[in-house]
Amino acid sequence: MMHGLFGSKQNNRSISKALARDCNSTVYALDLRNHGESPHTKRHDYECMAADVEDFIRAHKLDRPILIGHSMGGKAAMAVSLRNGDLISKVVCVDNAPVEATLASSFGSYIQAMRRIEEGEIKTRSGADTILAEYEKNIDVRHFLMTNLIRSDSPYLKWRIPVRILGNALDKMGSFPYHPDKVRFDKPTLFIRGTKSHYVPDEVLPVIGRFFPLFQVKDVDAGHWLIAEKPNEFKEHVLEFLDIDE
Repeated sequence: MMHGLFGSKQNNRSISKALARDCNSTVYALDLRNHGESPHTKRHDYECMAADVEDFIRAHKLDRPILIGHSMGGKAAMAVSLRNGDLISKVVCVDNAPVEATLASSFGSYIQAMRRIEEGEIKTRSGADTILAEYEKNIDVRHFLMTNLIRSDSPYLKWRIPVRILGNALDKMGSFPYHPDKVRFDKPTLFIRGTKSHYVPDEVLPVIGRFFPLFQVKDVDAGHWLIAEKPNEFKEHVLEFLDIDE
């Protein structure tokens, strides 16, 4: 499983355990580059993230695993399938599509808030939350962002993610570096989208079909963070796609 921008494997811990139990299989929750415990590097785009995932599959000798990715992780999963489809068996892409799309302006606002916190020598999480609240009213989103706050030898909080690198990569996170006339993935692919989100509108379904001719779409009454909002519905759709009875 692969998380979205500003996320980490921590976010997928509960759903990974539930899927491992119900599928009777091993589920690996990954930290993509520049996130969680993974290394920081100046390059941050879908081709390099896909190469990282391919290296992980080979290093762990995984036999055609199923890739599940949310948002940025969904595009990374699709990139793997289009670069090295023989490595994997299926893809589940959560609330993202293989198209160029402008990221919600909130992501840029989060970067601004993170820089203010980073430069403001903030000592408490409540102090950080006060700044974040100027940019994001939803307390759940603020708590999600603050999972990236850590305290090291300094008395001040800092971000474990490289804020400037990710800020510079925002345009690339909205892009998709492949064309359906040149590559496609001829294996089952599931797109799960939030009905209150704008990332997978009906207008992009023909493009999805060109890249992924064996695709299905399932809707969840939720926003972009649908795994967190509706974990049981998400899990049911994945199990149905994998043809596994609970």
